[in-house]
Amino acid sequence: MDIETARAFIMTRGIDIGTKVIGAIVLWVVGRWVIGLISNLLRKVLARNGKVDPTLAHYLASILGALLNLLLVLAILQIFGVQTTSFAALLAGLGLAIGTAWGGLLAHFAAGVFMQVLRPFKVGDFVTAGGVTGTVTELGLFGTTIVTPDNVMTIVGNNKIFSDTISNYSVLPFRRVELTAKIANGVDPTDAIARLKAAVAKIPNVFENPAPDIEVLSFTPEGPLLCVRPYSSNQNYWQVYFDTNRAIVQTFKEAGYPTPETPLAPRAIMRD
Repeated sequence: MDIETARAFIMTRGIDIGTKVIGAIVLWVVGRWVIGLISNLLRKVLARNGKVDPTLAHYLASILGALLNLLLVLAILQIFGVQTTSFAALLAGLGLAIGTAWGGLLAHFAAGVFMQVLRPFKVGDFVTAGGVTGTVTELGLFGTTIVTPDNVMTIVGNNKIFSDTISNYSVLPFRRVELTAKIANGVDPTDAIARLKAAVAKIPNVFENPAPDIEVLSFTPEGPLLCVRPYSSNQNYWQVYFDTNRAIVQTFKEAGYPTPETPLAPRAIMRD
């Protein structure tokens, strides 16, 4: 009797269930392929448009992919006769629970949306964001990928970036290199400044306008402290930085300047 019941079930309901399972698998495979195709197509179309930043294109494609995947799941549930209205209510309740538990994750998502609207930086910019300095390679839904100068890939949460100070070094056409040079008390500051101006002007990729700033910055017990501030493009910043340091050492060496030393005051020792 049990065998007959099972056989009857297979002949009646089994075929229907099997057909639905196969249909769901086919729909999932084809749907995922179509979603990937649409997302990539959107990304390429936006990338070809010079007015759309690659960061925004990737962001929009990710959002579209998430929405299409949700619709795909709802379509598969329809195959099995699940009422989508009930599922929508369940999904809303689940979303509320997840939102409460993952408040921090949603905060990163919201910060990412605001960053796309305000656009403090884009892919390829050299920034300091969330305490990390480097080149932006990707702006995701929840985090931003930054490659540091020592070639370390760092992912920083969008909320941490958005709630902190953001420094973008790539927006303006040039940067100022901040360096100092100390001379001994016996050295004429005017002579040292003139020599440094001539040496810094010969460094490749140093801008003539604005001209380098070389002046007396402060006074120390060892001697005057000079500020040496050439200007360069963002791409040549570090080359100018190191070449300027090298020029300072070479200029002072050729001029025969003594090494700044801390003056020592003699003390009288009282003896009984």
